[in-house]
Amino acid sequence: MSADTTRATPGAKAPPRTPMTEAEMADAAERQSNLLVLKKVAPYLWPKDMPWVKRRVVWAMLFLIVSKLISVCIPIIYKDAVDALANEGVPFLALGAIGLTIAYGVARAMNVGFQQLRDAVFARVGQRALRMLALETFHHIHKLSMRYHITRKTGGLSRIIERGVKGVDFLLRFLLFSIGPLILELILIGIILTVLFDFWYLLVVAVTIGLYVWFTFAVTEWRVKLRRQMNDQDTDANQKAIDSLLNYETVKYFGAENREAQRYDTAMAGYEKAAIKTNYSLAFLNFGQSLLITCGLVGVMIMAAIGVQNGSLTVGDFVMVNAYMVQITVPLNFLGTVYREIRQALVDMGQMFTLLDQPAEIKDKPDAYDLKVDGGRVTLRDVQFGYDPDRQILKGISLEAAPGEMVAIVGSTGSGKSTIGRLLFRFYDVNGGALLIDGQDVRDVTQDSLHKAIGVVPQDTVLFNDTIGYNIGYGRDNATQAEIEAVAKAAQIHDFIQRLPNGYDTAVGERGLKLSGGEKQRVGIARTLLKDPPILLLDEATSALDSETEHEIQDALRQAGKGRTVLTIAHRLSTVAEADRIVVLEQGEIVEQGGHDDLLARNGRYAQLWQRQQSEDAV
Repeated sequence: MSADTTRATPGAKAPPRTPMTEAEMADAAERQSNLLVLKKVAPYLWPKDMPWVKRRVVWAMLFLIVSKLISVCIPIIYKDAVDALANEGVPFLALGAIGLTIAYGVARAMNVGFQQLRDAVFARVGQRALRMLALETFHHIHKLSMRYHITRKTGGLSRIIERGVKGVDFLLRFLLFSIGPLILELILIGIILTVLFDFWYLLVVAVTIGLYVWFTFAVTEWRVKLRRQMNDQDTDANQKAIDSLLNYETVKYFGAENREAQRYDTAMAGYEKAAIKTNYSLAFLNFGQSLLITCGLVGVMIMAAIGVQNGSLTVGDFVMVNAYMVQITVPLNFLGTVYREIRQALVDMGQMFTLLDQPAEIKDKPDAYDLKVDGGRVTLRDVQFGYDPDRQILKGISLEAAPGEMVAIVGSTGSGKSTIGRLLFRFYDVNGGALLIDGQDVRDVTQDSLHKAIGVVPQDTVLFNDTIGYNIGYGRDNATQAEIEAVAKAAQIHDFIQRLPNGYDTAVGERGLKLSGGEKQRVGIARTLLKDPPILLLDEATSALDSETEHEIQDALRQAGKGRTVLTIAHRLSTVAEADRIVVLEQGEIVEQGGHDDLLARNGRYAQLWQRQQSEDAV
């Protein structure tokens, strides 16, 4: 037989390190992510500018330590009571059997009392942290760009926030008040077992706990993966449910109730499968934990029983060892659940903090100033823009709307009409050129001041699920009822509201579904009038309405536009015939501009569009 006797020669290079597998890289990344999450949570528990929070955390920790010191003394008092009744041993407290029994009850009550006091002191700290995190997340979501929101599903986003905040709550309570106290209690019990008995008791307990923790963590790691799959299925099912309910009318139009139920059931079937695996794994975890703890308990009890038989220990010692093992067992039984929940909480919080780390595409410059509107002149100077770098939408647009002028932007679908409105409101930034208001580049001013200067009436006005009065009053914070009614009259909806049983207190339903299209548009016009902006953007505000309603809304829009610079983005040319100037777009470029009669006389692109729409209306 031959053997490989090759040895490394002095100075030889060490063999290359085996590269990490994808799973190992993922685990390392997750551990790093968990550390970052904990670092991000820490400032909420120990804020620099809130000394009262620090004081409450310190007091909570002191109460925790006191409760644990009392907790480890309880079995000693119990032992003394048993020995006193059996007339054995030397009692730690010379109070007699009755006195020791009373002391035992007082110690248990004090243990629970200090725990509850700890929770009460810390409650305000935890709730403040949750509130600040939720508020920060809410603010951040509103700061994210339209590009981000149109690519995310509302249901999934709401679940990320919900689970993230719950994760913070769980982490604050259990990491501080379960894992930390458990470690402290185990150390104290280990010291007591070594001092009062001998090292072998500590060794058995330590080995039992070590095996228990190893088994718990190993199985829980497997369960975390199953739980993550279950969460993914839950999110998917929730997204489908919310999407279906938001599109309730569309589902009805196409008789797709069964189809939607099938989609939801398919998602729920995936959730069911993942949940069943999770339950099976929980049963395995619980049985394994119970088996290990029982073996350790029996081992320690056998050692104590032998000590009692040979006279080196009393019956009270036997009872005390049993009490300590039971005392260890109770928190350890929750270790698997707590560890799993902490891991899951870290995952959920990681998703929320990832959301918070999502950069806002549109930001104010460090030296941004408030927009100063003097007339409201809107200028597009060689504006170029594309939602995708490979697909240019606007190709060098230059136009100007003078103060008080109504400029209509028309063109076929996809020509870039609505894109101009989004750029004006700065949902996106131009890729080239500049967009100015009274000579000020919109990228140089604060977004708040820009948004205050522009009122928008969109094609489909979406209302809050509240009253008509609330939705009109949304145009300006703290508006009076008289101001709300005044703009409602200007938008020609006041009389309609007065005829409703509850008047301005009438609920409009989810997204305003209890109102007709024309009524919703009038509410949208009214709240824009209440905002009283110098610049008005009408983004196909009547294209979704019938001709009669459109005609009525046009009167309201004409009233709304008086004294303002108005940009009208329109598909129906009949709605812009009275505009001061009409700009015709085709494939992102201006092909014509001028008055209605002038453009018809040119017999160009505008005339073609006009004749086509007139023919369609005639048919």
